[in-house]
Amino acid sequence: MAGLKLRDVEKTYGGTVNVLNDINLDIEAGELIVFVGPSGCGKSTLLRMIAGLEKITGGTLEIDGQVVNDVPPAQRGIAMVFQSYALYPHMTVRDNMAFALKLAKKTPAEIDEAVNRAAKMLQLEPYLDRLPKALSGGQRQRVAIGRSIVRDPKVFLFDEPLSNLDAALRVATRIEIAQLKESMPDRTMIYVTHDQVEAMTLASRIVVLANKGIAQVGTPLELYERPNGEFVAQFIGSPSMNLLPGEVIATGAQTTVRLAGGGTAVSNVPTKDADMGLKVKVGIRPEDFTQTTGEAVFSGEVAITEALGEVTLLYFVAEKGEDPVIAKLPGIHTGMRGQTVPLTAVPEKVHLFADGVSLLYR
Repeated sequence: MAGLKLRDVEKTYGGTVNVLNDINLDIEAGELIVFVGPSGCGKSTLLRMIAGLEKITGGTLEIDGQVVNDVPPAQRGIAMVFQSYALYPHMTVRDNMAFALKLAKKTPAEIDEAVNRAAKMLQLEPYLDRLPKALSGGQRQRVAIGRSIVRDPKVFLFDEPLSNLDAALRVATRIEIAQLKESMPDRTMIYVTHDQVEAMTLASRIVVLANKGIAQVGTPLELYERPNGEFVAQFIGSPSMNLLPGEVIATGAQTTVRLAGGGTAVSNVPTKDADMGLKVKVGIRPEDFTQTTGEAVFSGEVAITEALGEVTLLYFVAEKGEDPVIAKLPGIHTGMRGQTVPLTAVPEKVHLFADGVSLLYR
């Protein structure tokens, strides 16, 4: 088992272009950590720095208690699965998986045992004598994962391994990766993705990257239920959390906010007397809205609906330049376009932000 420690890690290109700053992170042995963030936030760069494929320009990286800043990739005890399968087209599945072991001068018996064990784990036994061109995309990605497993690394690194697969294959392969982690509980895994579903379903903890650093670290439910700021609140969850401007009109164990649109929201986020009149953003996830016949938090005209079967998404008319408010209602709702729909939310589902920061984290 191997844990990782990143202390004040930085990445700068050419001495002037800084892309990552002050990365401080402890990854426990056996965790499956997922890096997420918008395009260009540095999540793949950070993964490549851990792998040794990018030079660390500041700070230290420890793997299993050893500082590895200047240790070559092959000696770090890691194995990496890339976005592209990168299989040798002229080699069979068996030979692709065995190649690194042959380079390491393992005996034929050791190679066969490792390849057969990985093939069984990944359900690749029927395909060992096929060439990559005779495999589906999902099967090729499993071969790439198997090629990493046979090396028995301390740490597995996954760089958006499912992004080249279609939707159905992504679901199936995601389940297989989750099962792989269960079968290898002592192995540390770090996974980069832009897909929130992958992050929420696979991760022990999620690391959200933004603005050249770490925005928040936590379990999937912690980030969903207790985001520390507007960025994480809107980045985690699909559709994004609605943010409605308002002003605090009552403080205490519960906080009451009068919204700019005329509604009133009550939140379980506590505030002090000094917060009276504070300008805030009220955050409510689309799935936390419910229709009401009483006092509404928000009321608006439905611009468009999307009936998805199990839920219906309502998009409300928005002011020019503003994002539309979105509600996700269970079931099928027809004929609502053009109607004015009043919505409410229970206090425990109402988040409050001031200057971009959750009032829970002040």
